[in-house]
Amino acid sequence: MAMFGTYCLMASFVAALMSCVGCIVACVRHVKEGVESTGLFAWLGRVGALITFVGLFCCCALLVFCFVSGDNSIEYVVQYRSNSVDPFAWLYILSGLWAGRQGSLLFWAALIAAFAVFVVVRNRKHHSSLDNAALVIVMLVLVAFMAVLLFSPDNMPFKALSSIYLAADGSLTNGAELWSLNTLLEHWAMAVHPPALFIGYAGLTIPFAYALAALLVGDDSDAWVLRVNGIASFAWLFLGIGIGLGSVWAYVVLGWGGYWGWDPVENASLLSWLMCVALLHSFTLYRKRAQFKRWSVVCACLAFMFVIVGTFISRSGLVQSVHAFSGDPVSSALFATLIGVSFAAAVSAVFVRPKSFAPRCDSGEEGEEGKESEGCLFSQEMAYYLNNVIMVLASFLLMYLTVSSALPSWMPFGGDSVAPATYNAIARPVSVFIVLMMSLCPLLSWKGGNIKDLGKQKIPLIGALVLFVLLMIYFVVRLVPAYQAVISAGGSTAEELLSAGPTPYYYGLTIVAFAGASLLFSNELYTVVRILRGLRGNLSSLRAKAGALGGFIAHCSLAIILVGLVGSSMYTVERTGYVAGTQDSSFSSEFEIMDYRLVPVGETAIEKAGDSAVFTQAFDVYRNQELLYQVSPAITVDGATMQQRLDAEVVSMPDHDLFVVFQGLNALGDYSLDVRVNPLIGLVWLGFALLMVGTTIGALAYRKPYCNESNANESSPAISVTAQS
Repeated sequence: MAMFGTYCLMASFVAALMSCVGCIVACVRHVKEGVESTGLFAWLGRVGALITFVGLFCCCALLVFCFVSGDNSIEYVVQYRSNSVDPFAWLYILSGLWAGRQGSLLFWAALIAAFAVFVVVRNRKHHSSLDNAALVIVMLVLVAFMAVLLFSPDNMPFKALSSIYLAADGSLTNGAELWSLNTLLEHWAMAVHPPALFIGYAGLTIPFAYALAALLVGDDSDAWVLRVNGIASFAWLFLGIGIGLGSVWAYVVLGWGGYWGWDPVENASLLSWLMCVALLHSFTLYRKRAQFKRWSVVCACLAFMFVIVGTFISRSGLVQSVHAFSGDPVSSALFATLIGVSFAAAVSAVFVRPKSFAPRCDSGEEGEEGKESEGCLFSQEMAYYLNNVIMVLASFLLMYLTVSSALPSWMPFGGDSVAPATYNAIARPVSVFIVLMMSLCPLLSWKGGNIKDLGKQKIPLIGALVLFVLLMIYFVVRLVPAYQAVISAGGSTAEELLSAGPTPYYYGLTIVAFAGASLLFSNELYTVVRILRGLRGNLSSLRAKAGALGGFIAHCSLAIILVGLVGSSMYTVERTGYVAGTQDSSFSSEFEIMDYRLVPVGETAIEKAGDSAVFTQAFDVYRNQELLYQVSPAITVDGATMQQRLDAEVVSMPDHDLFVVFQGLNALGDYSLDVRVNPLIGLVWLGFALLMVGTTIGALAYRKPYCNESNANESSPAISVTAQS
């Protein structure tokens, strides 16, 4: 098995080199001789891309077969096999493919090859030097990935298992029998989270390749944008899915009651997501107004760069994280090189071909980037411009703070790990400002207007006022008491809350966030209703409006998410302590938090689940003397590694979650509990689901990738994701 996998990987590597050579020769002939790129060499480049994908697919399929069949001939398979016996065991077995560094690099390469094949098949009737140059860049990235896999022993996924780990009967020995997938990763959300991110990462290779190709061939038309617009939207969709599923896993598995802790690897996944927002905004202006041309190229290069930066952070050992892979110098050198190349490409985009990539004003004359938006503060152009500036600055700032612990001490934050409170202090006001800008943008016009124009849309403003009043009632009735309860309890939690700012600032930020979310939701919902009403009896126009419809739905979801984030991250009430497990205990027999009481029921149950032991303790949950539920949080202990996993029990109410974690027993038999009341957290999950729906509608919106913008449909996938933000 190991030998066959190595041969497939070598064949893919040779085919990728063949593809590069073929496309390079085709490009050179086109430039020097004017020969169309549909000849033999262009054909060779495309066939090489197809063979590369087939070879990498066979490599992945071979590893999956070994995981499923229990084959012990490959070391990687033995290290990341799952011994789970729960209903999702098949998914955990499959996730072994991307659970380790070697397998994840192989899987990532296979996904890049799949996107390359998609481009080849889509372009089969429309070959050009732009397509050939882009394919060269994609295949060069693939060559770099496969070179790391083939020529670095630490990264070879098909390394044969040493005979010292095999007994005479073929069973594992000498400690290899204890190797397995980390039990913390055996959850459906975590099993799907990495491949979703990898799909997004691989997809952003295509916009990068076409942006660089457009610079190389000097094509400043919207042709390259039309080719990659849908792919970029698709990649952004899967980045969002990956981040969302990672948050779900963190919430229900890690037992800390939160879903985002500003861990370095969490930050790494957010970098490319933020830059992709700027990229899709730039695409909209590029296509519709022939502006933001350099912005588009720069953002495409930076989006790919931040993909590699995130990977470098999680795989180089540069920073410490519970989510990080073990590092190795070869792959670290690869990622450092790709970071340098993509950043150099982004910088070059500002200076290379300054005339051809200058924006065009409506008069047809060349203008300065952002000229129209600078002419009027109250314009949609200015909103796009501010969005891009904020997203780029936020991405670089987040990257800097994430790697600050590895920086020299003389630099700001150098040598220090930035606390989550610091990230929150920056992210909260910035997020509120962005939502306010998004909420006002649909009320503005292109080329500017008057501030009085903001009051012309009466219905959205009335709807926003109603929503704001409802949110303020909830704020006074539920959130303010929660805040005061934490402050009154004192301790480290209260100190941390006060460190986020004085009470007037804290309340003020909440009020402004609710106001912005209300206006954004009302504006976008009003537009969605207008679009749907216009489609009555005219479903043939649904495809043309799908992109815009998806975008407005996505913006509605962002307003919902913001409200959920405010409640669940700023007004959480937490209490840890013990409940009496015996009659002579010094602790109370009840656990109280807000208006809830938890009373233990029976003794701790112990069950076997494969090689693991599950300790479950039941508690009755009372609210205002009324028995509501019985919860059964548990602790799972892996029999081989003795690693513990806290399986929280979550009771979801309409406006909050009751989050219960059983942490074990003390020497006297008392129960240790960590209980949280998380307000409005359901809106985070609802908003996330709605965001995925809207983004999916936009990503699937029909657009011919070779049509001129004047003949294109009115809506587009880019609008669907980031319309008029």
